[in-house]
Formats: sequence, structure tokens, C-alpha cells
Amino acid sequence: MLGTMWRKDIAKNKLITAILFLFIMISSLLVASSASMLLELFRSVDNWFEKAAVPHFVQMHAGEIDQREIEAFANGSKLVKDQQTVEMISIEPAHVYFGESGESEAGSVMEMSIVKQNNAFDFLLDLTNNRLDVLPGEIAVPIYFKQQQRLEIGDTMRIAKGSFSMAFTIADFVRDAQMNPSIVSSKRFVVSDLDWETLKGHFTDKEYLIEFLLHDGERTSEFEQLYQSSGLPHQGPAITSAQLRLLNALTDGVAAVVIFLASLLLIAIAFLCLRFTMLAAMEEDIYEIGVLKAIGMAGDHIRRLYLMKYRMIALLASLAGYVLSLFTERAFIANRSLFMGTAEKSALSYIVPLLGAVCIFLLVMLFCRFVLRRFKRISAVEALRSGSTSAKGRMSGLLKLHRSRVIPVHLFVGMQDVLVRIRTFGLLGLVFTLCFFLIIVPANFLNTLKSPDFITYMGAGRSDIQIDMRQTSDAAQRYNEMLAYIQNDCDVEKYSPLVTSSYKLRSEDGIYENVSVQTGDFSLFPLAYLSGAAPVQNDEMALSYLHAKERGKQLGDTLTLLAAGKERELKISGIYQDVTNGGKTAKALLPYEAESVLWYMVSLNVKPGVAIGEKTAEYAAAFHPAKVTFMEDYLSQTLSSTISQLQKITALTSTAALVIAILITALFFNMLIVKDASDLVIMRSLGFSLKQIRLQYIIRSLLVLLAGMVLGTAAAGTLGQGAVSVLMSLMGAARVAFVVNPLVAYIWIPLALIVVVIITTLFSSLAVTGAGKGAGAAKLFSK
Repeated sequence: MLGTMWRKDIAKNKLITAILFLFIMISSLLVASSASMLLELFRSVDNWFEKAAVPHFVQMHAGEIDQREIEAFANGSKLVKDQQTVEMISIEPAHVYFGESGESEAGSVMEMSIVKQNNAFDFLLDLTNNRLDVLPGEIAVPIYFKQQQRLEIGDTMRIAKGSFSMAFTIADFVRDAQMNPSIVSSKRFVVSDLDWETLKGHFTDKEYLIEFLLHDGERTSEFEQLYQSSGLPHQGPAITSAQLRLLNALTDGVAAVVIFLASLLLIAIAFLCLRFTMLAAMEEDIYEIGVLKAIGMAGDHIRRLYLMKYRMIALLASLAGYVLSLFTERAFIANRSLFMGTAEKSALSYIVPLLGAVCIFLLVMLFCRFVLRRFKRISAVEALRSGSTSAKGRMSGLLKLHRSRVIPVHLFVGMQDVLVRIRTFGLLGLVFTLCFFLIIVPANFLNTLKSPDFITYMGAGRSDIQIDMRQTSDAAQRYNEMLAYIQNDCDVEKYSPLVTSSYKLRSEDGIYENVSVQTGDFSLFPLAYLSGAAPVQNDEMALSYLHAKERGKQLGDTLTLLAAGKERELKISGIYQDVTNGGKTAKALLPYEAESVLWYMVSLNVKPGVAIGEKTAEYAAAFHPAKVTFMEDYLSQTLSSTISQLQKITALTSTAALVIAILITALFFNMLIVKDASDLVIMRSLGFSLKQIRLQYIIRSLLVLLAGMVLGTAAAGTLGQGAVSVLMSLMGAARVAFVVNPLVAYIWIPLALIVVVIITTLFSSLAVTGAGKGAGAAKLFSK
């Protein structure tokens, strides 16, 4: 009997049942997919790092080294399991040519290095996560360039400098655990030992990776302090395996977290839809409920009848979402599969997403029980007498039509109905708010990443051009010549010379650690500080967010720095955001010594009307071999993978939100029209045409939609921006301010929602056909 009742109820409310099933299924699908993505991401990274034998600590160094000192240090430390020093030949992008196009990579912001395969650890892997074995005449190219240049195995790559030219066949692509992500601007190419020796004879610039494998990876921080206080080479950033893990997981991790947040919004929408349909079903069945109560059936028994239906819908929908997640995950793992490979499936690969689907089912059941509690408040007498679960709630004293002299009648009627039934329309408004939020937050985040202002989250002020010069024997002289050239260039509006040097910073334990500090005038290209401001006195220092967090420092605290052989007490004047160099940088006004300089930099703006591209090319030729970067190109190249993933997610969430808006609008107004049957008869009797009644429903939907978009915009600027800031704080950007594209955020997105809601409301209101005079009215009243 119960099965028959359930089947008849579903057949009677096919649209409502289908929409509920769809929402719960998509919620389950997204939760299961995001859980699976995060699990498989961590498993893939673990599997990849294990095969690559990733070092626990890496010190990058530009300059000469004494390998015997390094080996003596490693042999004297009980923490060190193995040590190796990787020598890299630095190749300027202008000397690299892909394919037969004849155009070099001069516009690339990536720092290219040629290396051999390592022998002990830090192995460079191929696309199957096996150690690369490159033959003479062959080269393995980083995956970044495969993606950017659409390269394939068998294509050619040429390295040319002056009269020297050497051609290679691309034999494979490199998975490099240290330099894989696009946000890391250094890339390693792998050649055979013989070809490496040949290139070494023609390219003299080189860098070193001083790498350590520890017995216990949990003691990396302890070893890092030990190395920093040892006096060993340190002219370059240091990085740990934990930071490498975060950098590699960042792009797909952001995608998984965004999908999970989108699923939470969809769950909220599903619950709102569920509540509305349950209350509407109870309202429609109120006479039957009254009869059942009158013959003695307990409220709990009646509640179980309703709960059975929703239990079956939720169970089937959650299982369907779980099954679909096993197939749809492939759409989001293309980037992960390419850059780090995939780990073999295990039992957890199926159990974790299943648990996500089970959580959705349990949440739906809990919510249903909460809504159905109102059965306890329904009395048999009241149900049979009033035919309603509650009072009508009409606010007769509010907005009298005869008092209106300005507002058109149909607009007035629509506004009045929305205000009178504010609780009913409030549900629809909340759904529209969530839909708008679901579209606008990913769109604003994407626009922020693509904006030139994002450079401020990388520890540098926004400028047109940035020139970087590595420390070499004649770097100081070339730097001064470069400044003189720029000073005499009439196309330059303003410029700021900045020098990054290595200093000794005393920790709380009294150990001196190496720290990179940038010095110069920070007022010309200012940063947005989380707190405080840039240093303006010699006794002040600004720290990056992660650096300050690691040391437990706040604004006004002091640090002891060793500069020019003297200890200096520096007060923290400001804390800024920086996602570069592991997020641990500093800025101060300090004297620097030539031997402690890590690199030189100049930021500059050209005057209006000056072609930045031409000026970049001019400086690249004049200041060779300095790296001259057009900053907009820098952002687009280093964030390309993250932007690509976020574009896919934005398209997905936007489509989902529009579909949700269509389904909810159709469901809402179909139910509303059925509920308003008697009111429609009265309006038709008063002379309102079907066209006018439909117009009133469109006005209602637009009023609610506009309110939802206003609330959605406010929520995106607060809750959405806060969620993105929490996500980005892992990298070093603790407070992200959205860069909004007004055309997209305030015109195209609202217009898209308005169009779909109007069309859906219009089609739903076509049901207002039987409301007429005479026989039509009698028919409606009989219902």
C-alpha cells in the first residue's frame, strides 16, 4: 500500500520529483568529485615525489662553490642521509628556438637551465614517472613548454649563440618536482652527459642546486636552521620539500576547493528547494492529513509516510551522484595527469567519494526531519476547517491599490504580493542570491588573477617593465651603467632601483639564519600592506605575511639583523603579501655589500604613448644578459595553469547556476500558480487579461531576482573574498581584494540571469489558461 501511494505521488508530481532528484544528485556528484580530487591529488603527489626522490632541503646558489666544504658539512651532520650538488647551465630564452619557426623564446619570462640526469636523488622523470634516459642529440623539455608551445615528441629544439648552434630532437617531456608548476619561473631541460659538456663549453653562466636528503623529513626545519648558520653558499632562495609539495598541489588543489565550495552552495539551494516542495506538498494534502489525524493516526506515522518518499529520492540521487563522480572526475584531472601523473586506484579511491555521497544523504534526511516537525503543530480540526497548515499571512493594511497614484497597476500588484508573502518569495530570493554568488565569485577570482594588479601579491609594486640582473663578477658595474641609461631615457616616467642581498637574522634561539632582504625606494611602486607601511627609517623592516607568521612577529616587534658586520635592532614597520620565494621575503633600508648581493632589479613605468613592447625589446638588447620583463606577460605566463583551471571551473559553475535558476523558477511559479488558483479566478472576474496576469508574475520574479543580485554582490565582496583569501593565505596572500570587471559583473552576468528568469517565468505562467469566467471559474473553484 505504501509503495502504491509513493508511486502515485511521484507520478502526480513528476517535475517536482525530477528537480529534487537532480539537485541532490548534483550535490552528491560535486562533493564526491571534490573529495576524490583532493584524495587523488595528494596520492599522486606522494607517488610522484617518492619516485623522484625529492630532496628535503634545496639551497639555490649563483656563484662559485667549494664542494669539499659542503660534503664536510653533510658528513658531519647526523641529519643528512645523502647530499648532491646539481650544476645547471643557464641559457637565455633568446638563445632557444622551438620547431622551425625561426623565432626565439626571447619573450619568455622563464629562466632556462640545461642539466644532466641526477645519479643519487632528485630524479627528473618522463610522462610515465620513470627516470629519463636521454641519448646524444636528444633533449627532454619541461611540460610547461609542451603546454605553451603545443610541442610533441619528435619536434626540434635549437640552442644558438653567435656562431654556435646545436639542434636537438625532443625525445620526452620532463616532470620536475622542483620546477614543474608554471608559477615557478625556473625550468630544467635534460640532455645527455656528452651534450651537456658541449654546451658547458659555450655557455659560462651557471647556477647550483645544493640538495640534501635527510633521514627524517620531519626535521627539515631543524636542518634548515643548521644550514643557514653554517656559512655555506646561500646566494639564492632556499626551499623545502613541504613547500615543493604545496607549489605542485596548488593548481589542482585550488580547483578541488572551489568545486567543494560550489557544492556547498548547491546543497544550500537543494535544501531550500526541498523545504519549499515539502511545505507545498503538505499544503496541497492538508485535507488528507486532517482526515488521517481525525481517524486517529499519530503525527509521527503521517510524518513517516512523507519521509519515506524523500528517503528514496535522496538515496537514489546520492548513489547516482556517486556513480557519476567515478566518470566525471576525468574532466578535472587532465592538468594533474599531465604534470604529475596519477597514482594507481586503491580502496580509498572509492570509499572516500562514497562517504561524501553518504554525508549528502544523511544531511538531506536530517533536514527533512527538521521540516516535517510541523506535523506536530497541525490539528485535525484546523486542517479540515481552514484547509491550510498556517494562516494566510495577508497584510491587508500594507500597500492599498487605491492609494497609489504613480506606480502602474501591474507593477503595484506584483510588489504588493512579494511584500505580503515575503517568506514565500524570500526562499526564491535566497536561491537567486546563491546562484549569483556561484557565478560572480569564480568570475571575480579569475579576473583578479588575470589583472596586472595581481603583481602586488608577488611582493612587487605594479609597473610596466621589470629588469632583473643576476649577481656576477661584473654585475655591479653593469647595473650602474643600466641605471645611467634609464636615467637619460626620456621615455621613462619613473623608475625604482632595488637590490636584494643576503643578511644574517638572529632567531629566538640565538642562531643566525640567512634572510633575503630587498633595499631601495619603496614609495615609487608601493605595495598594499596588510598592516603598517613600508620602511622609511634605517631602523625599520617590513616582512612578508608568511615570514612574519613563521617567526611569530607582529607590527611593532623587533628583529636583530647582522648588517655590515654589526648587529642592528629593526622594528617591523609593515607586513605585506608575497607568494614568491616560498612567501618569505623582507624589505628594509640597509647598506649592502657587493659580495652579499643576490640580484639587482629595476622597476619602471614608461610615459603615456610609449609602446611597452618596443621598449622591452630595446632594453633586452641594451642590457643583455639582464632579464627584461613586460609585467603583464609575466603574470599570464606564470599563472597560466591556474588561470586555465579556473576558467573551466568558472564555465562549469556559471552553467550550473543558470540551470539552477531555470529549474527553481519553473518549480516555484508552477507551484505558486496552483496555489493562487482562487486568486486568479477573482482577477479574471475583475477583467484582468491572461497577458496582464503573466506580466504580474514576471514582475514578481524580476523584483525577487534584483534583490537576490544585490545580496549576491554584497556576499561576493565579503564572504566570497574572504574564502579566496583563506585559500591564498597558504601561498602568502592573506587578504585578496577582488579586481572586478564591471562589464562582466554588473552587465553580462545580471543580464544572463534576467533573460533566463524572464523566459522561464513566461513559460511557467502559460499554465494560467483555465482561469476564466463562467465555466473556467467554476472549474478552478472545483479544484
